[in-house]
Amino acid sequence: MPGTTAGGGPLPGETVDTVVIGGGAAGLNGALMLARSRRSVVVIDSGTPRNAPAEGVHGLLGLDGVPPAELSARGREEVRRYGGVLAPGEVSRAEPAEPSAAGDPRFTVTLADGRTLTARRLLVATGLRDVLPDVPGLAEHWGRSVVHCPYCHGWEVRDEPVGVLATGPASLHHALLFRQLTADLAYFTRGTGLDPDTRARFDARGIRVVDSPVEQVVPDGDGGIAGVRLADGQVVARRVLAVATSMRARTEGLTGLGLPMEDLPEGMGRRFTADAAGSTAVPGVWVAGNAADPTAQVGASAAAGALAGARINADLATADTEAALAAAGTGTAAA
Repeated sequence: MPGTTAGGGPLPGETVDTVVIGGGAAGLNGALMLARSRRSVVVIDSGTPRNAPAEGVHGLLGLDGVPPAELSARGREEVRRYGGVLAPGEVSRAEPAEPSAAGDPRFTVTLADGRTLTARRLLVATGLRDVLPDVPGLAEHWGRSVVHCPYCHGWEVRDEPVGVLATGPASLHHALLFRQLTADLAYFTRGTGLDPDTRARFDARGIRVVDSPVEQVVPDGDGGIAGVRLADGQVVARRVLAVATSMRARTEGLTGLGLPMEDLPEGMGRRFTADAAGSTAVPGVWVAGNAADPTAQVGASAAAGALAGARINADLATADTEAALAAAGTGTAAA
């Protein structure tokens, strides 16, 4: 089948082996494994990746610093090279359909523009959405002067005056990780409170604790930030703010699948539950990447997608063999 589908263009009319929902690292690597195994695969991608604001992907061996858009473009081209279909769009509904006569699962995927697909298997790789604290001026700088991951952005902000905006217990560990990267670190408690032992630890590491309520993030006029304005009017000069966000798997259009989910500890967010290979409690559905593991970086998400793709191919191979065996016994052609 063709390797690309323009936005709004026709999709395969026949039942495809797998529909991948999400075209990030996990989804594309899963699709690559399937396409290389000569499986018919369609990737539905909304084009709104989590890392879009970032200048580069870091900590990815051999590709450190590659712009996110470039990495995605390379991945899409690789999937197309093996016959995979890339379909821009958003899924409005995905749900189980009538299984085959042999009991093999089927799913119907409907896009927001009304186009539909039927698939034997689904790989959910929708990623997640970061929920930021409601601090005026914060969201405008997300992915640049406001960061969340010391491994993704830490080297780039080293030795800068960094502020950690506390959001919950996870922020305590966050502060220690960013202290490794700069000696000028301020911890804004934002009403979360610190016990005496933690205050002593922060003091020992030279972390300044600011208990006064945060009022807003102050821009510097050049696209960055100048500091944090407190409720008492004081401005604490900072060039970078680190925030442990609440990470929530993207679930739009997937309710009909009935996939189990769970809350992460300490208010860190919510994810789909799956085993180590991405298999879920819903037969025929796998999950990979940040939708199942919110802390996974790009390399880990890609690896999870590859593993899920391989397991899906193995599951399909077993189903194909069972169908052929049944057809041989009845003298009919295998479906």
